[in-house]
Amino acid sequence: ARYLQNIVKEKIIKLFKLPPGSIRTSNTGEGGEDIKLLTLTSKKVFAYSTECKNSEQHKGLYKHFKQAKGHNHREPLLCIKMNRERPLAIVDLDHFFELIERDD
Repeated sequence: ARYLQNIVKEKIIKLFKLPPGSIRTSNTGEGGEDIKLLTLTSKKVFAYSTECKNSEQHKGLYKHFKQAKGHNHREPLLCIKMNRERPLAIVDLDHFFELIERDD
């Protein structure tokens, strides 16, 4: 997951023009969030608690996301839910950062 953590960290730094030392990724076995926001500014501009998972177990989710993507030309959105759990929305990572950039 380190590769994915670094992708997310770099996108946050670039989008919000933060100094590299204001964010770091977690070390293996370290508890808490995978993206550590170290400064007050970074916490203000990025209001998300981030967990990064890079796993082949997500193959089914990708299959469903590709199905949503194939319907038409609009941006795909995959909504998932398990019993007794809240629904989740899955969007492309680049699209997510475009959304929060517009909100900035």
